Amino acid sequence: MVMASPSSPPMRILIGCETSGVVRRAFAALGHDVWSCDLLPAEDGSNRHMVCDIREILNDGWDLLAVMHPPCTRLCNSGVRWLSGPPTNPPGETTAQEKQAWPSLSTEARRIIMWRLLDEGAALFSACWNAPVERIAVENPVMHRHAKARIAGYAPPAQTVQPWWFGDQAFKATSLYLRGLPKLTPTDRLTPPKPGTDEHRRWSIVHRAPSGADRWRLRSRTYPGIAAAMATQWGGYAEDALQELSA
Repeated sequence: MVMASPSSPPMRILIGCETSGVVRRAFAALGHDVWSCDLLPAEDGSNRHMVCDIREILNDGWDLLAVMHPPCTRLCNSGVRWLSGPPTNPPGETTAQEKQAWPSLSTEARRIIMWRLLDEGAALFSACWNAPVERIAVENPVMHRHAKARIAGYAPPAQTVQPWWFGDQAFKATSLYLRGLPKLTPTDRLTPPKPGTDEHRRWSIVHRAPSGADRWRLRSRTYPGIAAAMATQWGGYAEDALQELSA
């Protein structure tokens, strides 16, 4: 374990769009001055969590920004079909008024709302990706072309990782958009079970999660092994870079 150097002040790190505290705690364990933020309170009740729109604090002098679970449904390839043929049920991001009116809206009216939601999601990603921070990581699935066109300075995913690369028995492909940070190096690469086995189904719990109010929590939660690798590898890299600048 690499602790923050006692010869220099701890790095100021922001973990955006996280309520679980998994990544925040991983960086805190190494001695960094780390905060998380989200529109919802922290699940662990930490006083190191800010309830706000991340865009309100992007200019607060962070040394490293990791945005773990920005709203991405409208940006990812799996959701592009809804832009031309809106869903029967209103998306979760719609307003209360839109949800109420959805059954009576025309296809064109629904389509206008879907494109607005795309614009809002892309604007959030763009603000984080272009924040005035030297080292940035943003988690997001593979994007469709309409999302890419709306993000200033868009760059393709630098890396896609799996929890089982870091000792966690699970499948969950995670794409990381990196600026000023290195790709993560696997720390404890496991051997995945064969498809069709009970063990394979257990590793696939994220994809097999039933519909419900808490499904998004399970699907968005960062696995401990990945969080530890982020803290050790990105934290150490960023600290070395800062020490070189001050030398």
